[in-house]
Parts: sequence; C-alpha cells; structure tokens
Amino acid sequence: MDYTIFYREELSCTGGWDDESSWDVFISAFNSSERVSKVFELVNAANKHWIIQPDYGYEVDEYPQTNSFGPYSNNEAEFIKSYFNDSDMENLCQLRICIDITGFIKPYMMHLIFMLKRLGVKKLDVIYSEPARYADKEKTTFSDKEVFEIRQVYGFAGMHKPDVSKDILIIGSGYDDELISKIADNKNHCKKLQIFGLPSLRPEMYQENILNSHKASEAIGAGIRTAGSTYFAPANDPFVVATELSRVFQQEREKKGINTYLCPLATKPQALGFILFYLTECQNEPVSIIYPFCRSHSKETSIGISKISKYTLEF
Repeated sequence: MDYTIFYREELSCTGGWDDESSWDVFISAFNSSERVSKVFELVNAANKHWIIQPDYGYEVDEYPQTNSFGPYSNNEAEFIKSYFNDSDMENLCQLRICIDITGFIKPYMMHLIFMLKRLGVKKLDVIYSEPARYADKEKTTFSDKEVFEIRQVYGFAGMHKPDVSKDILIIGSGYDDELISKIADNKNHCKKLQIFGLPSLRPEMYQENILNSHKASEAIGAGIRTAGSTYFAPANDPFVVATELSRVFQQEREKKGINTYLCPLATKPQALGFILFYLTECQNEPVSIIYPFCRSHSKETSIGISKISKYTLEF
C-alpha cells in the first residue's frame, strides 16, 4: 500500500496556524523539553490534556496545574484505559482530536492510537516537533537501559504460527544501541532487517545514528549496510516509513516468511509509521509489535526546536 497519499504539512514554530489546525481535544505527554511545552502553548483547542507518564518520575508538585491525567500505571493498556475514564470524553468519533507525540514514550503512544481507532475515530491529527539537536549528540541517554521486560505492545499482538524457522524481525534502529542489541538477542532465531532514518531529522544525526547502531551489529548478526538487510526511510515521514514496511513485508512474505516482529526504536514519526502500517495491514496477520520496556526515561533529551510537522491519519 502507498501511504504517501496521506496528508502532512509543516506548521510555523511561532504559531498563527490556520483553522484546520484547531481541535476539540489536544493530547500531549508532559516532559521538560521546550519543544513539548511550546507546542502546548501554541495549539488552539477547546480542551488541552497533559498526560503524565510515570516513567519520567515527576513529583506531584512538578505536574502542570491544569488538565493533568496520571500517573496510573506503567502498563500502557491500564494507563490509557484510566485516562479515558478520567477525561470523560464522549462521542469521540465526532470530535476533532490531535495528539502531540513528541513527549510520548512509545508504548503509551501506540496504545492510545490503537484505542482511538477502536473507539471509532476515523481521522486523527498528529503533531511532532523536531529538536534543533539532541543534548549529548550520539551519547544522549533516552532511558535508563534497564530492560525489565520485552513483550508485545497491547493492541499490537498477532496470532503467531508454531513454525518459527522463517521468523523475521524488523527494527527501526535509532540511537540506543543497547536496546537494539537486547531486542536482537531476544529474537536471536529471527532473520533481522533494519530501517534507518534517511534523511535524518538533522544532517549530523544520521552519522550519530549509524555510529550507535554499529555497536549492536554483533547482536544483529550482519553489517550495518549489508544489502538486503538494511532499508531507509525519512526520519520525519511516517507515511514513507509505512510504505517501505509494506513493501518489505510483502517481499519477505513471498519468500515464505511466516511470523513477523516489528520493533520501532528510532524517532517518534518512524514509530508512527510502524503503527499505521500495523493497524492498516497486520491486524489479521501473524505480526506483532514488540518493545523493550525500561524502568525510567529521561525527562529532557533535546535542545531547541527546528520544525513542527502535522500528520493526518485516516483509518
């Protein structure tokens, strides 16, 4: 499927957005990044919700003062269920909803979008703010790296076949080489493919990404640029990512690949591409999205804001 027919646009970093960029409900995940707080201020919405994810470790006196939800649980399904209960939103399918995924930890983002689709939302706007740079370049720490569990994300669990001899693992490879290694080791029987962000969010970030991913090459079992195991899609375009995943998936299935595992460890827009591909093509297939769950995540990893993108998903 060609997902590039979906609509995306760039929004001004200083505001003044048109009426198409105003919503009934705006949902953002709170953290300490300027690119999260600035967008929350710029957005025109009747209701703005701050999601407080427990993994960031904020104290109650650090929470935003208005419309804050959480923490409920570090289980993404329990968290999102409690959020919907507390936010008391009705007739979701009739509301114009926008999510800023910039501050979301990926499993919460995945399950939120899954539930919105399940509850009848047909159209959803998603915002992502790109950093001017990551705080410590390729040494930036995004999580504590203490993986306590690797499992399927709720809502993205497929019914897999007993024959595992031709299983495939597709990794959206980002900066965190330790997480890449742990996922690869967890599925060490799988054929492993990687998708890298090219073009990257910023010119220097591609080299930083490759430097880190190379550290995981032993676990991956192939060179970073081995033909046939490495693919590329823009780091800020979920629709091209979804299109590439669709192409690779069909190509591998023709080779009699049976079970497929997807693991988005790169940028949030790339993860959004994984979500869109799964919800469109994989819900009745032996395909799952898996993720390495960590105890905690860094509250601030970036400096500045370089671009704001809006993506429109249609289910």
